[in-house]
Amino acid sequence: MEALLSLSVSLFVGLMLSRLAKLAKLPAVTAYLVAGILVGPYVLGAFGVEGLGFTSMDNIHTYSLLSDVALGFIAFSIGNEFRLSQLKKTGKQATVIGIFQAVFTTLLVDAILIGVHFLMPDKLSLPAAIVLGAVASATAPAATLMVVRQYKAKGPLTDLLLPIVALDDAVGLVLFAISFGIAKAMTSSAGISVVSVLVEPLLEVVLSLVLGAVMGLLFSFFEKFFHSRSKRLSMSVTFVFLTVALSMLKFEIGGVHIAFSSLLVCMMLGTVFCNVCDFSEELMDRVDRWTAPLFILFFVISGAELELSVFTDIAIVVIGLVYILARSAGKYLGASISSRAVKCEKNIVKYLGITLLPQAGVALGMAIKAQTLGADGAIVANITLFAVLIYELIGPMLTKISLLKAGEIRPEGKTSAREQAKLDKGKHTERHASRHS
Repeated sequence: MEALLSLSVSLFVGLMLSRLAKLAKLPAVTAYLVAGILVGPYVLGAFGVEGLGFTSMDNIHTYSLLSDVALGFIAFSIGNEFRLSQLKKTGKQATVIGIFQAVFTTLLVDAILIGVHFLMPDKLSLPAAIVLGAVASATAPAATLMVVRQYKAKGPLTDLLLPIVALDDAVGLVLFAISFGIAKAMTSSAGISVVSVLVEPLLEVVLSLVLGAVMGLLFSFFEKFFHSRSKRLSMSVTFVFLTVALSMLKFEIGGVHIAFSSLLVCMMLGTVFCNVCDFSEELMDRVDRWTAPLFILFFVISGAELELSVFTDIAIVVIGLVYILARSAGKYLGASISSRAVKCEKNIVKYLGITLLPQAGVALGMAIKAQTLGADGAIVANITLFAVLIYELIGPMLTKISLLKAGEIRPEGKTSAREQAKLDKGKHTERHASRHS
């Protein structure tokens, strides 16, 4: 009972705050994250009443399955942006920009934080600085996707943004694995392992793409057995659930650790499906509508997970601010330089970097893995948590402003459901009249 009550309270608070956010012209994502803080262990949860909110971090973690499934659907939706017809126009640009801005950000953050290490060696170690550089490369696809959907953004910047966000995570995983391997070697006497630094991260990316492709082909094959929309939707949900479950598998072969990235696997599932299945576009639209409450819960839970206690350590706040400024500069400059190099239009050069600022799930996953470094890992985790708190609250708003300035969303925002229904009805009446004229 308490679990259902907590989820219903989360949905209700998130939905009500989204109305206030609309009045303040803020993205709904920001409202959901603030709702999470309100129902989290620092506000409502602090009263200790089960069901009123999330009473502790352990309590929040019991809902991790919901977050895993939501991320799976988010990645599946982003895979839809890799249609071959679209990639013929933007594929080369997205690849160059996606790789360059991620690597550039990592190198810039590494350089600045290594400088901070020499100024404050007792607060920030060299291994922690190196790992944070890689964490900086990751962008939050969920927040970006939700802003694009809410305001129905369309245009060259949006077409390029979503593939770059997807590619960004693949590059980020490789950069993190290499940086993490170097940091681990610096903190141990065993030395650098080529297997852990190069082989395992590359295997994770390749095997994730292979698993996603296989699941996408199977999905497309079985989907054709059904003709009703409800059963096709049910089969879609089934395959996303199955793919998320399979991506959690971990095992070891000959001393090599084999693991998968659920984001990459589900992205590949969506990519293969949208290019193989001839009715994928309509089905993807139906899946997007079905997942709306799930996404709200995902962001509310993400907000509840934000660790507000990091503000109590002044050193973490100072280093965190340096990290945020360095990462922001890296994303903006990296995107600007590379987009200019591949001859993108002016608005893309000017605004793309700002839309890449949101950071959450993937970065937090990296931070959790970094905790195995001991004290150095704890510093990485705390600084990442601080940065995520700031980025998640202001990132979606900056993405909205950038898309608005680029002219890819209407100044008044999203058309309401009632207005859209009237427009659709008007179009239907016009078509009907033209047929009989």
